[in-house]
Amino acid sequence: MRNLTTGQAQERHKLDYDKSTEPASNIQDGIAAVKRDQFTIGLILAISSSLFIGSSFIVKKKGLLRLGGASGKTRAGAGGFGYLKDWVWWTGLLLMGVGEIANFAAYAFTSALLVTPLGALSVLVSAMLSSHFLNERLNLLGKVGCLLCILGSTVIVLHSPKEGNVNHVNVLGVMLLEPAFLIYVALVSMASITLIWVYAPRYGQSNVIIYILICSLIGSLSVTSCKGLGLAIRETIDGNNQMFHWVTWVCSISVVLCVSVQMNYLNKALDIFNTAIVTPIYYVFFTTFVLIASGILFNEFANLTETDTLGLMSGFMTVICAIFLLNAFKDMDISWSNVGGSLSRRNRERFTSSIREEENLIL
Repeated sequence: MRNLTTGQAQERHKLDYDKSTEPASNIQDGIAAVKRDQFTIGLILAISSSLFIGSSFIVKKKGLLRLGGASGKTRAGAGGFGYLKDWVWWTGLLLMGVGEIANFAAYAFTSALLVTPLGALSVLVSAMLSSHFLNERLNLLGKVGCLLCILGSTVIVLHSPKEGNVNHVNVLGVMLLEPAFLIYVALVSMASITLIWVYAPRYGQSNVIIYILICSLIGSLSVTSCKGLGLAIRETIDGNNQMFHWVTWVCSISVVLCVSVQMNYLNKALDIFNTAIVTPIYYVFFTTFVLIASGILFNEFANLTETDTLGLMSGFMTVICAIFLLNAFKDMDISWSNVGGSLSRRNRERFTSSIREEENLIL
């Protein structure tokens, strides 16, 4: 065997190393490709979810308007349930169901940090569609409020405590019996009952926050129950029957009751108030209370850093400002043309005033 020079030896070593690492490199490339595919699927599902849910608000509102135009029918805002016989309303409910399923599936493919903020797209979808199909008008400050709702909610989600990884119904059962979560359930129940029996009859027809608060508070419990029910179904499919576990039954009953109350008061809000107002406020409050419920149930607020704490505070302040803009000026006629005209008129007045001052100085 002939002697190799230093350069030839290094080249031979490099070739041998590349051959030895080729299988590992292929595996890593395969894993990276799978992750990219999962990210793409999750992104598509999340966007599709927002499109379906945003559209569902418009279709359900169409059904409620059809009911309001029919003679002898009691509107949802007045306590009627005639919408249950309307196929347009059921189409909207079906769209919402498809959107929620897509949203749930998206979490299986990609991070919640991507899926949850994208839910804000439903606000934009409903606002755009309502102006075209419902002839509802959202003034300039309302549009700014929608944008602030999206930005504030996104900041809250990005800096909120992340939900723990629960893989067994028994573990979830222990967490559900923790004192902190039981106190939260008690507070939500008392607040909801007070809103339903005291404030809704008095202020529900004039203040959109009342109905939205009821939906959001009850919704935080329904999401927790849905997660528990989904976990029980998954374990049962895997061969570990959980259909007779107490957690399964509690979650099933809770889902039926909570979703029924949610739909009832959400329909009332949609029937009485502008869809472009209801959708962003509902998104903000619902997301906030779901994050609070998840944080308490999985005890992860203790893991917040100073940056996350500051981010949460900033997000909440942004949301508060957004809700103020949406409600305080919703009946005012404010548009780009009005603002532009006001600025032009003000500029003309300033220009005229400056000319007069110059003339006075000359004289």
